[in-house]
Amino acid sequence: MTTATSAAPIPSFDDDAGGRKLCIICSKGSLDMAYPGLVLANAALGEGVETHMFFTFWGFDIINRKTMGHLQFSPVGNPATHMPTALMGLPGMQSFATHMMRKQIEGIDVPEVPEFLELITDAGGHLWACRMSADMMHLTKDDLYERVEDIISASDFIELSEGAQTIFV
Repeated sequence: MTTATSAAPIPSFDDDAGGRKLCIICSKGSLDMAYPGLVLANAALGEGVETHMFFTFWGFDIINRKTMGHLQFSPVGNPATHMPTALMGLPGMQSFATHMMRKQIEGIDVPEVPEFLELITDAGGHLWACRMSADMMHLTKDDLYERVEDIISASDFIELSEGAQTIFV
């Protein structure tokens, strides 16, 4: 029996990014999970790639006016802390860990989340909110960062992301 094999796609690193599209699904709203999507979006825009960010479930904290400037880093169960979970669960450890992470982010001149979203949209990036998540959390467009273009369904996002490279964070 023979099996058909197809060659693995080879990325092109040409200078011309014309026609490329990146969609980033942001599903987590902790401080450490907000930045991967923001950094990737910013990098893609810098390369001339059409970029869309779709915020769903807890990723809504990144674009929620009430929470976007106060994201926390939870060290409990996070293997990147290299500390015992029992220690990370002590009172005050989340605040301490968040403070330390914010200090590290500031130390390398990375903007805070609201400013990062502004940079992304100023560069032509698109921000979209998930309809199901908005309904589930009883949020309207007025509750969201003013540069979120709209609240759209998952089906709308599937249509919007046609032909795009998609990354789930």
